Amino acid sequence: MQRIGKIAAVAACAVAAGSGLTACGGDSDAAPSRACTADDIATTGSFGQAPEITIPDDCAPPAKLVTKDLSVGTGAAAQQGQAVAMDYTVVTWSDKKQLDTSFGKEPFTLHLGAGEVIQGWDQGLAGIKQGGRRLLIIPPDLAYGQGGRGIAPNETLVFVADAVAVPAAQS
Repeated sequence: MQRIGKIAAVAACAVAAGSGLTACGGDSDAAPSRACTADDIATTGSFGQAPEITIPDDCAPPAKLVTKDLSVGTGAAAQQGQAVAMDYTVVTWSDKKQLDTSFGKEPFTLHLGAGEVIQGWDQGLAGIKQGGRRLLIIPPDLAYGQGGRGIAPNETLVFVADAVAVPAAQS
């Protein structure tokens, strides 16, 4: 009996699909079934240019930190404890809108790994070379968690960051 019910449901969906209805097969507002990767995020521009970041609708934010070098620099690599100067643009995942940018302003200076910034930056910028551009997809637990500083609770952040100045390591 269950088999006949399943066959009838499949047939009804096939008829609905043929007529352009989308009621069968799930809710169009349902959460995407796969997590986005760095390759799913579209970015424009090259080092030194303010990027545009486009987050797709067909995948969910990843649960872990994702990094990808969009261009590899040729200078020194950032190490924990070093003061580095970065330009960045950040987009919030939930509304896909730019939240902030430092392009056209003074670069943002931080001591990498010193807890001066969100954990996603301290972890995700390690090893970036001067002159490099990196994509960071930062989950809420490595960003602002329950919210703050104008950021909604459980917000995933997507950054494009340029390593403007990374000093050579001291020996």
